[in-house]
Amino acid sequence: MQSITILGATGSIGVSTLDVIARHPDRYTVHALSAHGRVDELAAQCRQFRPKVAVVGSAEAADRLAALLRAMHLDTQVAWGEQALCDIASSGEVDAVMAAIVGAAGLAPTLAAARAGKKVMLANKEALVMSGQLFMDAVESSGATLLPIDSEHNAIFQCLPSSYCRVPEAAGVTKILLTASGGPFLKRAVETLDAVTPAEACKHPKWVMGRKISVDSATMMNKGLEVIEAHWLFGAPAAQIEVVIHPQSVIHSMVSYADGSVIAELGNPDMRTPIANALAYPERIASGVAQLDLTQVGTLQFEKPDFNRFPCLALAYDALEAGGTAPALLNAANEVAVQAFLDERIGFRQIDRVIAGVMDSLPHGPASSIEAVMAQDAMARAAAERAIAALGHPLKAASA
Repeated sequence: MQSITILGATGSIGVSTLDVIARHPDRYTVHALSAHGRVDELAAQCRQFRPKVAVVGSAEAADRLAALLRAMHLDTQVAWGEQALCDIASSGEVDAVMAAIVGAAGLAPTLAAARAGKKVMLANKEALVMSGQLFMDAVESSGATLLPIDSEHNAIFQCLPSSYCRVPEAAGVTKILLTASGGPFLKRAVETLDAVTPAEACKHPKWVMGRKISVDSATMMNKGLEVIEAHWLFGAPAAQIEVVIHPQSVIHSMVSYADGSVIAELGNPDMRTPIANALAYPERIASGVAQLDLTQVGTLQFEKPDFNRFPCLALAYDALEAGGTAPALLNAANEVAVQAFLDERIGFRQIDRVIAGVMDSLPHGPASSIEAVMAQDAMARAAAERAIAALGHPLKAASA
């Protein structure tokens, strides 16, 4: 019986994790759940799974949650804030942590879980993007088990030898192939992308995801962040990590070997598959996902990404090559720019321009400590806000 903490329980990954856990009550119990502000959803989850602790993002949300839980006659302890997140991630009562808080907010509790030697199921890619070496050092020194949840990285994990030690050449690995759906605008005329609305950008053709990650998929920044994440997870340099657009989202990623073999992991596009893989590793359990029927899929297509269409992907490769705190600058600028787009303050094609401007204007140094990383994060956010203020939304300007 494993005791699980879920950071980001009301998001799509958290909900899918609870779905898998509910299918195996003989294997898993829930120690703690967290949500930033979705109090009603979190209260409903507490009623079903009876966690010992529930954590939210503010004192006001904590008061609301506590009142709801009292009305349900639940004795779940309520806490709030970053330190409370770190506490439920590192608790001695916890065996495994699902790290699914989106963005930089997930860094501190995910790192706390790694330092505490937990089985860390990593769905928060920003932890590695922002502080890759620091995070991997924490995993190594504590003896934590790190299992990737992103469908692509989980696929690569499954395609590598079980004894893989983050040295590609030693295992005969020549290339890591990250597949990408191409998002909703793969075939849309590039000159019309300035007119993209938030609703259009959030309508992914294959995956059901939150708004921020859906926009990242539309710009392919999500894939760029995954390239950086793959570098730290698997020890591969940028030159050995290739993005391949695969619109069917059936092959979740591949590994190419020196003997000419390419090993791929296939499945229906459902995050419960990698979640179940990580929860039960090294065993296999039912996830609730239907078996893949290749006769129904019919055709599998592949193409190279166009950096003119997806400049955010090129920016991510640049940040990985630059190293140090450059990926933290990239991530912070992207978070601010995407939110500005969702708030209709800037246009879709202004997202990459804001990020590039921040990357060009700010110096980056070594990611020597969490404090250094977070200082660069704050600088990048402020610079991004200044850049956004200087821009005008093209659609609003045209209609004025």
